[in-house]
Amino acid sequence: MILIDGSHGEGGGQILRTAVGLAALTQQPCKITSIRKGRCDSGMKEQHLQAVNAVAKLCDANMVGAVKNSEELEFYPLKLRSGSLPVNISTAGSVGLVLQALLIPSSKTDVNIRVTGGATYGKWAAPFDHMSQVLFPLLNKMGYKLKYNLIKDGFFPKGGADVQVHAYESKLKPLDITEKGKVLAIKGRSVASLSLKTAQVAERQAKAARKGLFKYFGVDAKISSEYQDTLCPGSGIQLWAETENTVIGANALGEVSKRSETVGGEVVNSLIAEYENGCVDKHTADQLIPYMALAGGGKILTSEVTGHILTNAHITEQFLPVKFKIDGRLIECVRA
Repeated sequence: MILIDGSHGEGGGQILRTAVGLAALTQQPCKITSIRKGRCDSGMKEQHLQAVNAVAKLCDANMVGAVKNSEELEFYPLKLRSGSLPVNISTAGSVGLVLQALLIPSSKTDVNIRVTGGATYGKWAAPFDHMSQVLFPLLNKMGYKLKYNLIKDGFFPKGGADVQVHAYESKLKPLDITEKGKVLAIKGRSVASLSLKTAQVAERQAKAARKGLFKYFGVDAKISSEYQDTLCPGSGIQLWAETENTVIGANALGEVSKRSETVGGEVVNSLIAEYENGCVDKHTADQLIPYMALAGGGKILTSEVTGHILTNAHITEQFLPVKFKIDGRLIECVRA
């Protein structure tokens, strides 16, 4: 059994998600202790529990300690299955974070995932738009085929999202992104609840973003403005720069008393910082770590080596025969 210290590094829920995802894929049982000890409210919360339960369902795993607020989990995976996999999140927990755990083992089977409930935009988690428009294209470059259908967005505090992702069994190949190449297009999606349409929140976020992007990149960004009938008010915006060799993304979240123009300006500043400092944005880089290991190699130049990246590399090394070498902002995966 592989023993995982949940307090290692940044000590967050990512350790749990990566560990159970890789355990399911490699068919190796694991025990995770001190779950989320790096957070003020330690233990598994709803979104963590739903991620664990979803992965368990995918591989018919037996578990000990899979209850809310538990700080210890034993995970005994069996054979991966294919077909349909329904997942329900009863809170505004992140859809993206649940998928982060599920998509690792799903790369070795053929499964149609449907997540109902939860949030597609929220604090401390990449929006589903970031996954679909940035992570998925890069995984596709590695040979991992994914199709998605965003049926409905969800925002904090009620959630209510509805998302489908079809993951196909894939043979991964190494990713090598150390140069961006020229910018081909800059795109985006500005979304808000229907209740905010009168205030033109989606359009104002998009307009401010277009203005800032044109000033820096000199291109007219294609940003859609959309409204959805969500369970509670909310807004967000996702941008992505498509270049010859990569896709770089950034996002911002609307909040009460924050002007839409401020949100649009924030996302532009974030994208520029990611673009100037690397070829893969820092939030995507940490999610690519397990897939680089599964491919048996590769290297990426990220904008920043975060605690999440270092922690994910450490956890991944416990399950697969690889080592991650980090030199400045260059992350290289090699066979151990």
